[in-house]
Amino acid sequence: MTNSLLTIITFVPLVGALLTLLPWGKWLKLDKAGEERLIKNGAIAISLLPLGLALMLWSGYDQALGGFQFEINVPWVKAINVNYHMGVDGLSLPLIFLTTFLTVLGLWYSARVIKTRVREFFFLFLLLEMGMTGVFVSLDLVLFYVFWEVGLVPMYFLIGIWGQAKDRPQYSAIKFFLYTLAGSVFMLLAIVAIYFTTGTFDIVEAAKLKPFADSILLSGLAFWAFFIAFAIKVPSWPFHTWLPDAHTAAPTAGSVLLAGVLLKLGAYGILRIVLPIFPEAFKRYALIVVALGVISIVYGALVSLAQWDLKRLIAYSSVSHMGYVLLGVGAAAYAIGTPKWVDASAMALNGAAMQMFTHGISTGALFFLVGVIYERAHLRDLKMFGGFSSKLPYYYGLFAVTAFTSLGLPGLAGFWSELFVFRGAFDIVPIWAVIGVLGIVLTAAYILWKIIQYTFLGQYDAHKIAHWTDVETGAELHEPKDLAFFEKVTLWPLVAFMIFLGIYPAPLLNLFNTVFVRLMSGFAGK
Repeated sequence: MTNSLLTIITFVPLVGALLTLLPWGKWLKLDKAGEERLIKNGAIAISLLPLGLALMLWSGYDQALGGFQFEINVPWVKAINVNYHMGVDGLSLPLIFLTTFLTVLGLWYSARVIKTRVREFFFLFLLLEMGMTGVFVSLDLVLFYVFWEVGLVPMYFLIGIWGQAKDRPQYSAIKFFLYTLAGSVFMLLAIVAIYFTTGTFDIVEAAKLKPFADSILLSGLAFWAFFIAFAIKVPSWPFHTWLPDAHTAAPTAGSVLLAGVLLKLGAYGILRIVLPIFPEAFKRYALIVVALGVISIVYGALVSLAQWDLKRLIAYSSVSHMGYVLLGVGAAAYAIGTPKWVDASAMALNGAAMQMFTHGISTGALFFLVGVIYERAHLRDLKMFGGFSSKLPYYYGLFAVTAFTSLGLPGLAGFWSELFVFRGAFDIVPIWAVIGVLGIVLTAAYILWKIIQYTFLGQYDAHKIAHWTDVETGAELHEPKDLAFFEKVTLWPLVAFMIFLGIYPAPLLNLFNTVFVRLMSGFAGK
């Protein structure tokens, strides 16, 4: 069972996706509404299985032993030495949980708000879960690439079909697809080059063999081919321009998975492939990566400050927050081979990995909260909001906790990831770290001024919004109704994680630390 656990977690969503395509209405003699209800509830039920197995995986992982566990490694395409190689360690384990967790919440929320082409939506959503999970469990470069590409197609259709018409969904979808596909071409070339040099596609073996280590030119080309592919997905400045359009156009649950998981695929690729396989090349170009991270932090925060569309503001905040990941990884790479910086570099990587998880939780919640207000008011213009704290107190409370987590307030999950990134970076690249701190100040500005002040404070003006919609009945209202039960159920688990990890981050940090202390100690020869 343990050898097949990762296969089951990965492919159960595919089975669920195929089941949604069957003619249940004809077989069970259901009307259209009954069939759609069955598809929605069935998709939610099926998605609970990977989540439960992910929890089993976490509880069964031996932190004292460390390394890759629950491995399966069997020949797939013998002619070119491609293996079906899966495994998890302290880095991938929390991200698998995050993927399955956000998928369940996304399906639960979508079951109440998606009214058109229900069968196709839930098929694509489950297919997307399979692609994302597959990336986090793959230990073969070809398998990694296949799952990487699989995730492109469902998100393209989710944006293009269910996006808001005024946000140019087809344009946004094709822009997202072309950007990511262009990066994938670079990655594929680098993968083939690794194979010709080492004779293997295995990620673990390639990390031991260190391809192109004796050639500055070839190692540099392979490094940048991978890095650009992953930086587009992160997304790092200047490869970020697809993100605001994709987020703005995507349906709510699509935005949640896009911010919560898909952006993490790029950061995960840097940590899983680029850093272990090309350490010397990464060290040479580390300051460039640090600079890209710091620019992303400051630029993303400044552009967020200029936005009046609430969803677009949160999209640009992701550019800023993922910049902390690049800062941490770049600082750690700069420390490669330096024994005195082993602890600092491990701290920076711990912070970067924790930022990936906490950003997925907090920004996923923010996009759900934007969806809540959009379903009621059918607009996202901050100039039209104001005084919602008196009309939507429950919504205000959950939004405040989530926004302060994104801000990095002590006592909430976002604080620890930023603390560890800067604790490590200040030791290694102090000047860049000082510049990066500006991002925290600017984040406070757009969170407090643009979101809290414009949305919730001040006097409520009933004339600004023509009418409100009851999300449960669809009836037109003169004033907004606070959160419905299904919306509370969607947000409660996310807020609970923000508070729990803010008080006690050890369950995450201990997992990450087992990976990064070993990795950085190995580079330093300790």
